[in-house]
Amino acid sequence: MAESVPEVPSGEAARLTGITKHFFGVAANEDVDFDLRWGEIHALLGENGAGKSTLCSVLAGLYHPDSGEIHLDGEPVDLGSPHQALDHGVGMVYQHFRLVDRFTVAENLTLGHPETGFFTSRRSLERQVGELGRRYGLEVSPQAAVWQLSVGEQQRVEILKLLYRGVRILILDEPTAVLTPQESHNLFGTLRALADDGQAIIFVTHKLDEVMAVADRVTVLRDGRKVGGMPTSEADPATLARMMVGRDLSVPERPRTAPGEPVLSIKGVTAEGDRGLEAIRDVEIEVRASQIVGVAGVAGNGQRELAEVVTGLRRPKRGQIIMGGVDITRSSTLERIKLGLGFVPEDRMRTGMAGGLPLAANLALKAYRQPPLSRGPVLSKQAVEDRARTLEKQFDIRGVRGALPTSLLSGGNIQRAILARELSARPRVLVAAAPTRGLDVAAIQAIRQLLIEEAEAGTAILMISEDLEEILDLSDEVIVLYEGQVMGRLPRDRADPDLLGMLMAGRKVDAA
Repeated sequence: MAESVPEVPSGEAARLTGITKHFFGVAANEDVDFDLRWGEIHALLGENGAGKSTLCSVLAGLYHPDSGEIHLDGEPVDLGSPHQALDHGVGMVYQHFRLVDRFTVAENLTLGHPETGFFTSRRSLERQVGELGRRYGLEVSPQAAVWQLSVGEQQRVEILKLLYRGVRILILDEPTAVLTPQESHNLFGTLRALADDGQAIIFVTHKLDEVMAVADRVTVLRDGRKVGGMPTSEADPATLARMMVGRDLSVPERPRTAPGEPVLSIKGVTAEGDRGLEAIRDVEIEVRASQIVGVAGVAGNGQRELAEVVTGLRRPKRGQIIMGGVDITRSSTLERIKLGLGFVPEDRMRTGMAGGLPLAANLALKAYRQPPLSRGPVLSKQAVEDRARTLEKQFDIRGVRGALPTSLLSGGNIQRAILARELSARPRVLVAAAPTRGLDVAAIQAIRQLLIEEAEAGTAILMISEDLEEILDLSDEVIVLYEGQVMGRLPRDRADPDLLGMLMAGRKVDAA
């Protein structure tokens, strides 16, 4: 049983050569070479869909490559399952944690461990967990049930679980996606301590600042192929971005114009979540014309319920919602649309699009009752298709193939299509929930530019996002939600990642 991480040799920990993996005839990895050294943090960088997770899943034994070789410590291996990978000291922390909520931390660590028997001393087990946590800055109570832990603490348990099993090659897939800035900073410290102790770490990300902050080396994938790699001491964000997307990117800038009159007022709104418990409580937000108000917070703190209450998808328990001087608290979604409400939902395919319909039909969903798309009860198919072609060109929607389902488009193009439909209706208020989540760098820049232009045109935008960079780049005012309540309210010039991170963690701070 692993009371501590064993000594590991210097040199090469892993080498992947010519890794190719196809899914349904599409190459996720194509002839990829990758090497990892003991005692280093090696970032694997790329856009969404570049093949990062697939390559790591091959090393972790989840996928078997169609071709290629894997060497660990200089020896060829055939990793046919995650169990075999663990036996070779390779483990992966996935984006979605694999813990049993009702079990304690200690019980989760020993679940399925070959050396843990029925008569294992609980006290001895908890002592080992505590020592391992203190050693690497992964402190968490061994007696606590997982459901009682924050997301950041649950991630610590996932890492501890692998260390307890003697893993020496640690793979983390987008590990900061669910963390506050402070938790991310603490994670970086943990990874550095592990690397200094001889562990080999693969850090999967699409965030350039994280690569520069934590990695010793970086390898870039694009469209399933390796396009290059270098020590981070020789890299810069612009070069890495160009390698990721194959061209130079311009960063959209947010002009700071004076906001107009209040257009959306959320007054003391309380609403229940799906379990019948209060998900948001006494929320007060005001959004003015030409203003972007950003709502920040760790996932699960009432953001989804707030968006649904404003757009009419969820009834509030109490409070008022005023739009353009009209009380819309009890209005239907259709009535809100007629008053000029636009919505970019968090779940694009479930709420934002009818995935089985062609793009032209989806683009017409908010306008089919009006000329020129319809005259009386008759819908003009030609007008629908003409409008779709115009919006495809205007919003640079690519990959459209006639009557094929919209669900076949990439995430970035689906998001462009949703924005095309919503913005072409010229909304007075736009609710944008996680507008760039899961998109690649180029698509993110394009979507942010569209939001900036819409605000400059006079639209009041309520932007709900877990991406602090996005919040800080685009917002005129920042609201922080914690456990469904407004924890802080800051003008952009007084907001910074550290302050927002403390508010997101539920700490009251003096923002003056």
